[in-house]
Amino acid sequence: MSEEAITLYEAIGGDDTVKRLCRRFYELMDTLPEASHCRAVHPADLTGSEEKFYDYLTGYLGGPPIYMQKRGHPMLRRRHFVAEIGPVERDEWLLCFRRAMDETVENPKLREIIWEPILRLAHHMQNKE
Repeated sequence: MSEEAITLYEAIGGDDTVKRLCRRFYELMDTLPEASHCRAVHPADLTGSEEKFYDYLTGYLGGPPIYMQKRGHPMLRRRHFVAEIGPVERDEWLLCFRRAMDETVENPKLREIIWEPILRLAHHMQNKE
């Protein structure tokens, strides 16, 4: 009998969990005083940002490649050059993501598996000192 591997997307609960994670992430960014610099580089209405993040994160975690289907290759760093992302903005983004993930992804081992590449991604997105 062979065991089928499942994706992180499936392991954390699929679409419902990714939606809750993205929703909570932007709620935190919008309300935490300690995320004010990160919030400032986003548009006043976060709806579009949340949708794009959901699309991206769904595929990133092994779910359907929604982002690619809608927008092509993510080219994240290039798409984010319009926003100045320094260590403060990066760390505030990570704070919001970590809290949102801690609140929405039940399994601590899965949270740690997700965290390391997210941490690397956030550092990659930094475009100013």
